[in-house]
Amino acid sequence: MQEKQNTFKTTIGGQALIEGILMRGPKKQAVVVRSPEGLVIREEELKLVKDKYPILGLPLIRGSVTFLDSMFKGVKALMFSADYFPEDGSTEPSKFDKWLEEKLGNERMEKLVIAVAVVLSVCMSIGLFMLIPTAVASLVELFTDSVLVRNLVDAVLRIAIFMTYLALVSRMKDIRRVFSYHGAEHKSIHCYEAGLELTVENVRKQSKHHPRCGTSFLMVVIIVAILVNTVVFALFPAPNLLVRILVQLLLLPFVVGIAYEFNRYVGAHDNPVTNFLAKPGMWMQNFTTYEPDDSMIEVAIEALKRVIPEEKGSDQW
Repeated sequence: MQEKQNTFKTTIGGQALIEGILMRGPKKQAVVVRSPEGLVIREEELKLVKDKYPILGLPLIRGSVTFLDSMFKGVKALMFSADYFPEDGSTEPSKFDKWLEEKLGNERMEKLVIAVAVVLSVCMSIGLFMLIPTAVASLVELFTDSVLVRNLVDAVLRIAIFMTYLALVSRMKDIRRVFSYHGAEHKSIHCYEAGLELTVENVRKQSKHHPRCGTSFLMVVIIVAILVNTVVFALFPAPNLLVRILVQLLLLPFVVGIAYEFNRYVGAHDNPVTNFLAKPGMWMQNFTTYEPDDSMIEVAIEALKRVIPEEKGSDQW
């Protein structure tokens, strides 16, 4: 049996795509897609906002910045992978698409589409997991004036909606394949962190759950939001629904910042306390990660190898 060597925690992370994986290292990122013609690989150097504006890399601030930056790069990579699997190759661009391309050009149009997709994704997430539960929970005021009861209903609704959403999405056939690539991403990173050679056999043995997963992060965001809102509205009751929604929107960057720092700390430490704190997020990964096949593992290995820094240990958490 091959022994583990140089066990550590890496800052490298990834994202599952359509028949592919995005891996992001300290210096560059790589997208590897298994197209009908074979593996398609795209590498690029990372340009981080915090390098240009150091203040954006400070604790509590860097959480929202990193989240939005990851979403932008993730949507771009997702669009790249989707180009190799068109639903209908005979579909012609609409007149609006042609007009946009003519006015903006390919590169600027792509940036616009990505920006719109990110904005819509953020708005949908805020609406589904924050605004709707808050609005529904406000109906409790018809029966009681208790802020505690209202906040409890709000909290239960948020978690229930999030879990239901993941459970329903995970049942879709195409999404299950994406989630299998998600499992391959986690397994390959575990293998690398264990100091084992990156082979299909070694990667296959690893866990498909990882404490620094985006699913865990979203779960932590919801829990932190519940705690912060409970404290804020207990100290400063806001009887008006619109005021409560406005306050929650203003607190959101702070909430994301706390969740990000929490995930960083839990992901960087391995002890009974952090393992216990990581359990809710790890459990939620049962909905978003599935066992991959060998071809998916090969994609994950290829993507990971391309972002491992030349300077050994420079990606240590």
